[in-house]
Amino acid sequence: MSHNLVIIPTYNECENAESIIRAVLALATPFHILIVDDNSQDGTATIVKNLQKEYEGRLHIEERAGKLGLGTAYIHGFKWALQRNYDYIFEMDADFSHKPSDLLKLHKACAEEGADLAIGSRYSNGVTVVNWPIGRVIMSYYASVYVRTILGVPIHDTTAGFICYKKRVLQMINLDKIKFTGYAFQIEMKFTAFKHGFKIVEVPIIFMDRKLGKSKMSSGIFSEAFFGVIELKIKSWFRKYEQARDSF
Repeated sequence: MSHNLVIIPTYNECENAESIIRAVLALATPFHILIVDDNSQDGTATIVKNLQKEYEGRLHIEERAGKLGLGTAYIHGFKWALQRNYDYIFEMDADFSHKPSDLLKLHKACAEEGADLAIGSRYSNGVTVVNWPIGRVIMSYYASVYVRTILGVPIHDTTAGFICYKKRVLQMINLDKIKFTGYAFQIEMKFTAFKHGFKIVEVPIIFMDRKLGKSKMSSGIFSEAFFGVIELKIKSWFRKYEQARDSF
């Protein structure tokens, strides 16, 4: 069995589903994939289920009843992974904004270089974003500056969604208490891991905007992140975080 699970949430990703699955499962390091599909109306789940015949035991799907949010999709996937004892659990988008071969860099950071959480970072080595409008680049970059300043976390790309977690990180974080669902979910997970004392590293990547399908971004997601950061900071003053040991 592979010790590596890539969780890919989907909602209407029929243009990308087969290609991203094939690209990840063709990598030299063995990965399994869990698709968490939120009741796509375009046949995404059917595409995945047809591919399961070809990738038996390596490709899995969990279908949910509705569009329940990115954060809850990942929490669902994290619990699924822990129940099956995967050692390294990855977050990845379905739309090729994250280069599949960069999974190997994240895996190496955790499996060989001592990181507990490795972030595929757009901002740790300048700004490495391709095909985004300049306004969106500026908004995203300064959103991370804002988060870093308010929360005091030494992370350049606080809203990144391309991540490798060691199993022990997800075992220690109380997943049932993770509140947010959009960008703020990504911030909350990183902040919580930081407060628990886990080693976090940023691995520079080139982020490429999607070519196929529609973005799921909305103004509500940004609003949640802006106000959620303040809420996270205030709540952290009244919470005790168990500290991670060097090894489990």
